[in-house]
Amino acid sequence: MTTTPAEMAEHWSGRHDGDGPEHARWHQLVQVMGLHGHDEAAEPAAEPHVALLGFRSEEGVRRNQGRVGAADGPVALRRALAPLALHGPLARGEVGLHDLGDAETLGEELEAGQAAAAELTARALDRTGSRLTVVLGGGHETAWSSYLGLVGSRKGPGAGTGTGTGAGAGTGAGTGTDTRAGTGTGTGTGAAAGAADPGMTSAERRWGVLNLDAHFDLRDEPQPTSGTPFAQMAEAEEAAGRTLHYAVLGIAEPSNTGALFATARRLGVQWWTDEQCLAAGADGIRDVVAQFAADLDVLYLTIDLDVLPAAVAPGVSAPAAYGVPLPLIAAAVQAAASSGKLALLDVVELNPALDIEGRTARAAARLIDDAVRTVVGGSA
Repeated sequence: MTTTPAEMAEHWSGRHDGDGPEHARWHQLVQVMGLHGHDEAAEPAAEPHVALLGFRSEEGVRRNQGRVGAADGPVALRRALAPLALHGPLARGEVGLHDLGDAETLGEELEAGQAAAAELTARALDRTGSRLTVVLGGGHETAWSSYLGLVGSRKGPGAGTGTGTGAGAGTGAGTGTDTRAGTGTGTGTGAAAGAADPGMTSAERRWGVLNLDAHFDLRDEPQPTSGTPFAQMAEAEEAAGRTLHYAVLGIAEPSNTGALFATARRLGVQWWTDEQCLAAGADGIRDVVAQFAADLDVLYLTIDLDVLPAAVAPGVSAPAAYGVPLPLIAAAVQAAASSGKLALLDVVELNPALDIEGRTARAAARLIDDAVRTVVGGSA
């Protein structure tokens, strides 16, 4: 089931200092529009734009024995984005901001909700003029629908073939990489997101997912949860004859069992712990993200807000006792966005009922704004 963008319009409101680009804020320039009825005639003329959509889901968190409330995340994220100032081509309306509405999980029907979100994500990615697609979660089960949307789109390796929606852990071969902290500087200039060689076949297109998260989310469970999406991706990629290119920054060792580390090594996952991120600093994080993206044609970035310290992000199911400071997570986001490869971003696990003074929502909105501005060159 989906929620119409018209129902989202009430969440785009805020301070109005005047008209014109010098006063522009998100709420003034976001356009709400629909893809749900598949009425192409209702679509505006193609223009460069960033597409936003939500996935109102918390069933995966419930199945994972977490604290529910993430289904309200998309509304809270819109409200936190609404008052933020816009600059450059975003403020001038040269790059649009299009809200496509929400997909929703009804009750315990997670798989149906993920299918609806995947369809909406694929259509967003395939819109003419799309520079970046941003998915507002939802629990981290959002990542599975984001994956299905990517591989079902023209930007993905399947070029519209899609994959199944079954659960299960991946069992691919390979050796894990516990990459150690280093130094370096980020690269990239915010080129067109997801740009790939137009002569490249879908089979040649190499994609990868960078997860900013305290957890691997590689659980082996009898049904999909918020803790299984990357195991599901690994299994689906193996079935398609591909290898999952998966990296995680922010892993909390006390929050991941030995079995999860063993699965990560078996699947060839690259990771840094929260402590390694802190030791590396912003330059080291920019460098490792740039290295990961350099080998890809398309990058998918997923931000689980529980990677942040609990004082910054109290409104999550599993607050971090340690966490990675916001400026370091921002460095990772900016490096991914400046790679020229970023096509898809989702932000997950915001639980507004647990948020204190909107801290988590505001931090998330800043990260989304950073990614959007970097991709389109929208700095002041």
